[in-house]
Amino acid sequence: MPAAAYHDDVSGPTPTRKARLGARFVRRRITAGAAAVGLLALVSFGVSRVAGLVGGDRADAASSRTSLPVAVRTTAAAARDARPLVRAPRPSPTVAQGAVGASSAETALVRTMRLTGDLTPKSVVASPAGVVVAQNMMYRHSVSAFRADGALLATIDDSVDLGAFGIKGHPGTTRGAPVEAAFTRDGRHAWVSNYSMYGAGYGPEGLDSCRAGDGTSTSTVYRVDTSTFAIDRVVEVGAVPKYVAVTPDDRTVLVTNWCSWDLSVIDVASNRQVARIPLGGTYPRGIVVSPDSRTAYVALMGSDRIVTVDLRTRAVRPFATTGDGPRHIVLSPDARYLYVTNNGSGTVSKLERATGRVLATTHVGTQPRSLAIARDGKALYSVNYESSSVSKLRTSDLTVMQTVPTDQHPIGITYEPTRKAVWVACYGGSILVFDDSRRPVA
Repeated sequence: MPAAAYHDDVSGPTPTRKARLGARFVRRRITAGAAAVGLLALVSFGVSRVAGLVGGDRADAASSRTSLPVAVRTTAAAARDARPLVRAPRPSPTVAQGAVGASSAETALVRTMRLTGDLTPKSVVASPAGVVVAQNMMYRHSVSAFRADGALLATIDDSVDLGAFGIKGHPGTTRGAPVEAAFTRDGRHAWVSNYSMYGAGYGPEGLDSCRAGDGTSTSTVYRVDTSTFAIDRVVEVGAVPKYVAVTPDDRTVLVTNWCSWDLSVIDVASNRQVARIPLGGTYPRGIVVSPDSRTAYVALMGSDRIVTVDLRTRAVRPFATTGDGPRHIVLSPDARYLYVTNNGSGTVSKLERATGRVLATTHVGTQPRSLAIARDGKALYSVNYESSSVSKLRTSDLTVMQTVPTDQHPIGITYEPTRKAVWVACYGGSILVFDDSRRPVA
């Protein structure tokens, strides 16, 4: 497929086919004392359904530059007393729950919460300790941080003074567009990619239809301290960074750059990008890293291929052919297997990590995007963007055990380990939370 014809989250290169998210909305600040948690009230928000390959990943250029969101930050005391955004839990009327399951292959998804508010979540990611962050792109210019029980801890505004972080050429305030996040092993920090930057010294906004070297401005990743919810580091990377991964040894951060078709390598100790590795293919996205932190596996969504990157020699090698548009990759807890969503094929594939051999492939729905795996490695969860559903699969043979409906355009998913819960980010402005700890009643 020609590179310019493939898109991750925008349905086509022409303006009439682009997503129109967050066009007109008004915000007001709610205050309740010095230690209270501020909440943002969303007055109106429109989502247009996108025809074609996939759904929206960038705002109308005019609306992204004129919207002025209000930053919400919490003190430590306020975070402890944080209140949930949505408040009536909504258990499924069709799935009764029984005893706690011995494994995730025996349990069933039951919806318990629907979170709304100032959200346009592109992704949702859980830390080992139960903090969950949602990345709201340029439509809200924010990252929302939640407790595992659904309480809003903070809304982190993406405005930064790049000069204060040692980055020259961009005076004044610059804004980002948070796409994906990855936590350090201890959960103390989250690294967040920015689809595009908005401020002095930046050129054309990123697009999902692009070519390496086409002049698209480079962007940045932020590091967020999860004790203060402050941005404490900013590092320059490539053009339109999408997926971000932290190596298991916490020494390196990897970022796939959608429009420069390469992989940024960030050395955490020196806080700088030390390499940009061409990947030999178009539109790189998902990343997983081997337990020894030496090998990265990268999905090239503009193809049907997965490649490996030797992080010592920086050599790129073919690894596997899965299906059309591989987008997201997860690693089994024992590191023996990789699981991949194939967006164009509507499938999930299971690969043997030692050889790259495809062991099984199963159809799940239309345009499967992100993927999560249970802590015990017995179940997978795939969000199916155009089917508006989540598929739960048994990892041993990729049998689909359950399919549950979601709000329109589910795009991000994560497994929250402290409660055995599955969080689903729906691009229209909601997060659904499913309990997956109990067996269904026969």
